[in-house]
Amino acid sequence: MIENIFDNVLVVFLRNQGGIGSERYPISSINWDLLIRQARRANLLSRVAFFLQESEQLINVPLKPRIHLESALAVGEANARSVKWEIKQIYLVLQKAQLPFMLLKGAAYAHRMRTSAKGRVFSDVDIMLAAEQIDAAEKVFVHSGWIPASFDSYDQQYYRKWMHEIPPLRHLKRQTNLDVHHTIIPPTSRLKPDVHKFWASAEKIDGIYVLSLNDMILHSATHLFHEGEFEGGLRDISDLSLLLDEFSQTGKSWSELKARAYEQNLGGPLYYAIHYCELILHTVIPESFVNMLERENSSYLKTKIMDFLFMRALMPDHPSCDDRWTGLARWLLYIRSHWLRMPMSLLIPHLLRKSWLRLTGKTAH
Repeated sequence: MIENIFDNVLVVFLRNQGGIGSERYPISSINWDLLIRQARRANLLSRVAFFLQESEQLINVPLKPRIHLESALAVGEANARSVKWEIKQIYLVLQKAQLPFMLLKGAAYAHRMRTSAKGRVFSDVDIMLAAEQIDAAEKVFVHSGWIPASFDSYDQQYYRKWMHEIPPLRHLKRQTNLDVHHTIIPPTSRLKPDVHKFWASAEKIDGIYVLSLNDMILHSATHLFHEGEFEGGLRDISDLSLLLDEFSQTGKSWSELKARAYEQNLGGPLYYAIHYCELILHTVIPESFVNMLERENSSYLKTKIMDFLFMRALMPDHPSCDDRWTGLARWLLYIRSHWLRMPMSLLIPHLLRKSWLRLTGKTAH
């Protein structure tokens, strides 16, 4: 069954995005209805449309699916313009207060204007400031129209005491969402990257910092394989694949990427990123590098277990991509993500509270 999950229509499309319309992957072979449904659930429809446009094959798509794809392309372009405008507003507010900040994740891709930004649709902007400047930044944001998205007292205390960010903010007028971080993972996590080293290697583009390419790969990998958020898992794998392609084109040594990961205690997330990009999307990565990371970060049994879980969790959340084990796999990885982030004294009460909220139908969780 796992081979069928691997070979769903969307994954096959993403593997072949450089050869769309070729003899090996003709337009006529694509189940457009299923591709669009899977891509929409994976938040990848705009990227699918972008790849078709880039390969000059969008015009050859049958009319009915082409209408959906052209609409998704327009949505992606509008989203990119909106995010860039929002970044400018954040920059103006923080520049006035003399508070330097760094863009993270999708907003950083958009600001760099590289391939990883193409067709990337997202609903919030993630930024990072130095921990000692978080309070000042929050006051500036509140004064400028951003307010907490939730006023639940438990959420407020949980974020401020245990998390790597303050409670999410939402702008009163624009209804845009803003996540303000002071590091990339919760301080209670088993992994302990040094945030100061991220700042030391950051690049500055138009007055705004972004992570170096090496660190961007590590952050994306850590977010996906440490946080347990798999609704957009395949999109995140696609992001990572594009970032790794970009890294490969720089001519840098893969050993340099490994050294940075180990320096930051992020060898595990890098291994998972490399392993699943190669396994799912056939990303071109030196075999010797993949084997070396696997020897140092996994074992035969562990790899088999994690493949069983991640290969299900990372597929689109669509019935055609599920089997009887998919729900269990996602639940186990959800528990794993909390175990990686929290000591048991915090984990058990937190999970009990979230379970109670779900059982009672409350939305605060």
